[in-house]
Amino acid sequence: MTKKRTAHIVSHSHWDREWYLPYEKHHVRLVQLVDSLLDRLDEESEFRSFFMDGQTIILEDYLQVRPDQKERLLRHIQNGRILIGPWYILQDAFLTSSEANVRNMQIGHQDALKYGEVSKIGYFPDTFGLCGQTPQLMQQSGIQNAFFGRGVKPTGFNNEVSDGDYESSYSELIWEGPDGSKVLGILFANWYSNGNEVPVDPVEAKAYWDRKLADAEKYASTSELLYMNGCDHQPAQLDLPEAIRTASELYPDTEFIHSNFNDYLNALHRSLDCELSTVQGELRSQRTDGWGTLVNTASSRVYLKQMNQQGQTLLEKVAEPLSAYAHQLGHAYPHHLFTYAWKTLMQNHPHDSICGCSVDEVHREMVTRFDKSRHVTESIVQNSMETIANHVDTSCFAEYGDHACPFIVFNTTGHDRSGVVTVELDIARIYFREGETIEKMRNQMTSHEIHPHRVIDHGGRQLEYQLTDLGLHFGYDLPDDKFRQPYFSRRVRLELHVEAVPANGHQVYAWMKDVVERPHSEIKESSLLHERTLENEFIAARIEDNGSITLTDKANGKVYRGLGIYENSGDIGNEYMYCQPKNTNVLTTEALIADISIVSDQPYACTVQIVHDWDIPVSADELLAAEQQGIVWFPSRQAGRSTETVKLHITTTVTLEKYSKGLQVKSSFDNQAKDHRIRMLFPTDLVSDVHQADSMFEIATRSTEPSSEWTNPDNSQHQQAFVSVKDDVTGLTIANKGLNEYEVLRDGRNTIAVTLLRCTGELGDWGVFYTPEAQCLGPAQAELMIIPHGSAVAEEAYALAYQYQIPWMTVSTDIHNGSLQPKHQWLQASGNDMQLSSVKVAEATGDLAIRWFNMTTSPTTLAFEPRMNYSQAYKSNILESHEEALTADSNAVIQLEVKAAEIVTVVLNKSI
Repeated sequence: MTKKRTAHIVSHSHWDREWYLPYEKHHVRLVQLVDSLLDRLDEESEFRSFFMDGQTIILEDYLQVRPDQKERLLRHIQNGRILIGPWYILQDAFLTSSEANVRNMQIGHQDALKYGEVSKIGYFPDTFGLCGQTPQLMQQSGIQNAFFGRGVKPTGFNNEVSDGDYESSYSELIWEGPDGSKVLGILFANWYSNGNEVPVDPVEAKAYWDRKLADAEKYASTSELLYMNGCDHQPAQLDLPEAIRTASELYPDTEFIHSNFNDYLNALHRSLDCELSTVQGELRSQRTDGWGTLVNTASSRVYLKQMNQQGQTLLEKVAEPLSAYAHQLGHAYPHHLFTYAWKTLMQNHPHDSICGCSVDEVHREMVTRFDKSRHVTESIVQNSMETIANHVDTSCFAEYGDHACPFIVFNTTGHDRSGVVTVELDIARIYFREGETIEKMRNQMTSHEIHPHRVIDHGGRQLEYQLTDLGLHFGYDLPDDKFRQPYFSRRVRLELHVEAVPANGHQVYAWMKDVVERPHSEIKESSLLHERTLENEFIAARIEDNGSITLTDKANGKVYRGLGIYENSGDIGNEYMYCQPKNTNVLTTEALIADISIVSDQPYACTVQIVHDWDIPVSADELLAAEQQGIVWFPSRQAGRSTETVKLHITTTVTLEKYSKGLQVKSSFDNQAKDHRIRMLFPTDLVSDVHQADSMFEIATRSTEPSSEWTNPDNSQHQQAFVSVKDDVTGLTIANKGLNEYEVLRDGRNTIAVTLLRCTGELGDWGVFYTPEAQCLGPAQAELMIIPHGSAVAEEAYALAYQYQIPWMTVSTDIHNGSLQPKHQWLQASGNDMQLSSVKVAEATGDLAIRWFNMTTSPTTLAFEPRMNYSQAYKSNILESHEEALTADSNAVIQLEVKAAEIVTVVLNKSI
């Protein structure tokens, strides 16, 4: 008798490292799971295989406690019975950077290969929505599929799945990215636990499989049915072979097999005889009611997002390129330190971690991990800068002798850069080893006279700057060949304006005694500040009585009014989802008079301070606690806001630099209220049905009006570096640092609302988990940049938004000869459509790997000149292997045709 259908049962456990329990409590359960799994694999050949949740960190976590079991683990992996990879961790794709997603894949592959074969399964079982470029990321990793649970089908409380329509006709579909890359998508239409706890008892098994077979056949395109035997932290079902024998006896028309993803995919491809639906772009549950998207995890515990943005930016945009350039000078590239820093950072990237939707203990530990990763990264950066500095020729300052204190400014972004830089210098120093008394050394430094002084570049041009005397400073050197060397110094802080520091390059400057003793006022130019208006050649920003900003784009005359007003609303939702209390009003500072004062007025930059004292409700009312305890699903709650108020003191600084096309806004406040959300509003008054937001390797275009199925009043979305609204002529882009949630309001003005803080008191998924620290009481701050622009040059604004997130780096040095010019550029590239993403050294080959992505949906050309030694260039992929050989022209320029939205990696072989 021919079998009519096949039930592929895949053993797994979805392993959240931390969530409703702290990490170590989950860790203990993981050790127990793997111990029992290994025992079963040793004794039972019918228990065929176990999928290790697509993340290699599970191996690290287990072996940390059970190093004695490595050989058993290795044997079963090499025999194909435990399947591992391709990721290091299961990340949240929207809240981690493009390069963090790539490093996750790279390190997952590297670790898996140490044990055996990498499982080429694009595994996203519980990711809170998926980025549009995921198909291209999979294709470039040699993966032709994506398994996922969220993004196209309604998912509600406790991950209950709905029977409503979704974008695909079947649970199998074709998923196409913006560049045209396609993968086979497998939706866990009945969740990734649809084959959990299979009964051995025939009576129970009959009831179980009658239901489960019907549920799967409802969505499947073929008779190859997938059943996921496991769930969150689920112990392996060790008696599954017995349960399969029972099912086989009950259903002779069905073949039940203990399967794996590869066998399932092979069978599926053989059986497919119908056309699958094609789903394009981002999977964000756009065609659902909007109440279960989990999108507001983008604003849960904002401080974590800010620490993450700082850490990943420092790693990928500063430490890696500086180390790559130092490597060109013969310095060893610290792969081991980078792997450690990335792994420590990525341990904060699982969806229940970076999303801020776990118990408080989890997020306390995350802060420590962020600090640990950053400390390693800062050490790498300092070592790399000092290595490069030793090769930079600073002899241009030799004529000034001991009067000059040189320093180097690094620009690790992909575009030339001008702006305000801060550097601290020791203008005098005495070491303890010199044998003087502490008192004498201290007196010598405190009495050191700061003579008339100036700052010049390598060509002798004098720069605008401001000096702050920091007085006596204790410090120490840590030489490679001797004990630590403590010293006292006289330290100053310089704030200076630098111009056109080359992309991927550096420029030298020097602070020095002015032997001519000309007054600093000689170079002082006209102010950028005129009463309450900050103005340069590009924009003018007037501060109104209520603290809002009226901004004029001088290139096209467009005026934006009411920018920077604060909004406050109640929130009776949870760490996953925002919910405004019914029958409550949104509060704003529009009618509140602000205290406005001047902070700084320099010829290169000016800053105005705006202060609001605002009374807001202290919390939700008393009903909320009872509804939380009773597990009332948040959309059905009736709690309101307290009538008691608390003072919210907000200090906003607005800064305009001399040559900047963007206005910097920094907000600081001490939050003492609970159950609420604070946003900053930016009315665009531009007519458009869509807007753009930065996502993984993509400027995603999204509809501002949600689908007809959407009933949630809130339509918040994810962003990385910016969100933008534009019409046919003009546009307004709001850049940020670690503020991952925005909404474009349907208020007739297309107002961009950026969330600065969201405060809730419960986890809010499947039970009662109070999270008082998610109320985020205490000091908070937010940094943004307002960038007006023409619609035809939007990519220039986006490049500025990317650059805004990347810090300037500086290092002091001495006067010496060197092989590098005082102004030097390692890599020159052209093409406004292309955004530089990464410069690093590939661990497997030692090649220099450089990655860009096309910000547009049109083909373009990338032309770049590597100003370094290499023997051969290759077009590559995100795993940084060799593919197509590339040839430079007679001017050493490499040209490459780039497809729409393509991610392009080029690797350069080391010169022999």
